[in-house]
Amino acid sequence: MLINFLVKKFVIRFIQKIAEKTSVEYDDIILKKKVILYVTHLIPAAIIHLLMYLVFDEKVEYPFDYQYFLKAIGNIIVLYVYFILWLVVFALINTFYEIYLETNIAKRVDLKGFTQLIKVIFSVFFIILVVSVIVDKKPGAILAAFGAVAVALIFVFKDTLLGLVAGVQIAANNMLKPGDWISMPDMKTDGTVLEIGLTTCKIQNWDKTISTVPTHALVTKSFANWKGMDESGGRRIKRSFFIDVSSLKFCDEKMIEKFKSFHLLKDYIESKESEITDYNVEHGLKSGNTVNSRRITNIGTFRKYIEHYLKEHPKLNKTLTILVRQLQVTPNGLPLEIYVFSSDQRWIFYEGIQSDIFDHIFAIIPEFDLKLYQNPTGQDFNRVLNLKS
Repeated sequence: MLINFLVKKFVIRFIQKIAEKTSVEYDDIILKKKVILYVTHLIPAAIIHLLMYLVFDEKVEYPFDYQYFLKAIGNIIVLYVYFILWLVVFALINTFYEIYLETNIAKRVDLKGFTQLIKVIFSVFFIILVVSVIVDKKPGAILAAFGAVAVALIFVFKDTLLGLVAGVQIAANNMLKPGDWISMPDMKTDGTVLEIGLTTCKIQNWDKTISTVPTHALVTKSFANWKGMDESGGRRIKRSFFIDVSSLKFCDEKMIEKFKSFHLLKDYIESKESEITDYNVEHGLKSGNTVNSRRITNIGTFRKYIEHYLKEHPKLNKTLTILVRQLQVTPNGLPLEIYVFSSDQRWIFYEGIQSDIFDHIFAIIPEFDLKLYQNPTGQDFNRVLNLKS
């Protein structure tokens, strides 16, 4: 006890003062994880072991079997040393992991599963050494005995072993890391990864609840990692709406003149008129011929308007895809799909950008003599009945 107190009093404090004067942070982490403190615990054991053989003299006869006594004390010291070494190894692993977290590569590859795997391996190794000292057998014989119960151990620690393998696969393939947003429909989980442990993975859902998922489920079941979205600089907006097919028609001169007054359509209308006129003249077609000649349509003009509107939108990522397309016609009408990426990935702002876009689109549709499709409501049926009466 006295030796241990003196070591802590002078040696540890001396090392702490040296660490405080250095600009390197690694020595601070080593002290924080108590690596030096655990190592100093070996000094009293070494001194006791040395004094033990100095105190007892072989030429002196003792009233007890001092050889047996020395062996018993020696075994206790060995067990104590093994325990301290186990603490030192764990502290070194924790130190390495904390230093690793400060590096750039830690943002891409999480090694917590590896550190836990190494801890398990060293724990098994030290258990074998401890048992060999207690039963006075060689470690090889103890290891052979453990082999006989390996099947039972595998069954008992099945989830742990599966988690070990999954952790290695996740880290090696860079499948995910803490901070990634993932969704697992099978597990009803959608949120941010907080921690990837040896047997479980903690995920904070968007409603702030915490889901615990077996680590091996991340390998055996499918999940979507939204990391690519974060790295792309945009968040996808993909939504469609239906246009009533009965409202589709060719544009007359009045409509064309009206569209020319739209800032976003002026250049397009002039370019399209020139293109269509040249085509009709080249093929000898009269511009007034609805069937044979090419003409501007309200749906095509509306689609082009949306495209220009999105390209001018200040909160969309212009380096990513901006697409307005028609989908397959359905009984509900003609679907127009918007496919763009917002520049702000935050959920609240993303939803606001998306809503603003469609607010404007729905409000501008009547300007193109188009109608949105929606299923008939009670008000529609009442209107029909009133007309009949």
